[in-house]
Amino acid sequence: MARSPEKLGDRAWTKDPGVEIVKGDLSDGEGLQQCIEGCRAAYYLVHSMTVAGKDFARQDHALAERFAHASERAGVERIIYLGGLGELGENLSEHLASRREVERALASTGVPVTTLRAAMIIGSGSASFEILRYLVERLPIMITPKWVSTKSQPIAVRNVLHYLVACLETPETIGEALDIGGPDVLTYEVLMHIMAEEAGLRRRVIIPVPVLTPRLSSAWIHLVTPVPAPIARPLAEGLRNRVVCRDDRAHRLMPQDLLSVRDAISLALGKVTASDVETVWSAGGTIPGDPDWAGGTEYVDAREIEIAASCSEVFRAVCRVGGGHGWYAADWLWRIRGIMDKMVGGPGLRRGRRNPENIHYGEALDFWRVAGIARDRSLLLRAEMKLPGVATLEFFMEPRGEKTVLKQTARFRPKGLLGIAYWYSVLPLHGIVFKGMMRGIQRAAEGEEPKSG
Repeated sequence: MARSPEKLGDRAWTKDPGVEIVKGDLSDGEGLQQCIEGCRAAYYLVHSMTVAGKDFARQDHALAERFAHASERAGVERIIYLGGLGELGENLSEHLASRREVERALASTGVPVTTLRAAMIIGSGSASFEILRYLVERLPIMITPKWVSTKSQPIAVRNVLHYLVACLETPETIGEALDIGGPDVLTYEVLMHIMAEEAGLRRRVIIPVPVLTPRLSSAWIHLVTPVPAPIARPLAEGLRNRVVCRDDRAHRLMPQDLLSVRDAISLALGKVTASDVETVWSAGGTIPGDPDWAGGTEYVDAREIEIAASCSEVFRAVCRVGGGHGWYAADWLWRIRGIMDKMVGGPGLRRGRRNPENIHYGEALDFWRVAGIARDRSLLLRAEMKLPGVATLEFFMEPRGEKTVLKQTARFRPKGLLGIAYWYSVLPLHGIVFKGMMRGIQRAAEGEEPKSG
């Protein structure tokens, strides 16, 4: 079940005859039950941090409760839930406490729940792993909070997947809460040093201080990594809690070879280097439609260029925008805009992209998101930087004999006078940015070496 099945369109496993994709939304109680009808078991892998912000705990509880009632009405025999590891008691962070609340909500109707509680999951594309990777890569000297001395028992994502699959055929796990972790128990400081070694970097200097609060830590994570403060803060607060397995029941019931932290990090970094990241945290969440105040004024900057290449060649060149490749022209302007966006709480340019060549519906490209894609025909990007309005950038390819006409259209719907002022303030730069981008795409599609500028 997916809220936006279009995001899965290009995944190879969706073509498997044993897979059926249904469109559903946890906020729709009646529609949810219809999605679950006929299922023997349901996996619950939901978190609201990417969409609900500070209100994520209330939202998570409400969605879990709705899912439990729908599962009961649909006759589901069991629910399998991936939750958070942490010491039992009153001092859990809001994030980990919310994970426990979700456990209770899922079990509230009597449908048996199997909970797998994990600490940091090490895998390419996860928010926790991205925070760790970017901090280590970008900061040779780190002033850190005291939580770097907290003990943790990370687990490789492939080991988590084994547990999720194996518990379905292990009756002893029904109704149980099982702690899952890898073979290593270590502090976050040691984890950072291992990350640096596996990335081929010099040993990092880590200086813990008692004055860094979760608010300051999350603001720093927001500036240095692609992870925004609303997600970084609950994760940072959770780092104060010791997250170590209480026993090895999960491993005894579902034995497997557990990867060490070093091996897990090495595999994850290898995926990143090979551009073989299957999923990424930034693709989560909804793709909003027009805002309530949309309509009326819409500013348009439309351009076109004739390119001596096929539509498929032009499309491939268009799809290389963003990430490490850049934006074909005036990259320094894009970087300045990204820094400005980061300073006011936006995503900036650090989210990059999942793959340097291929993109899919719903994926992030720096501070844009793919809001529409038709192979060899069109690409629609929606801006997610902080703006007084809504901005989109569309590329449309049209064959003309043996050539292709590329049409580029930037649209902006301003919100109030500030939005209007913003449009006219950036308008003089469009000639540099958008015209240069079109020329760069033309060079790339025609086989010339692209120039970023």
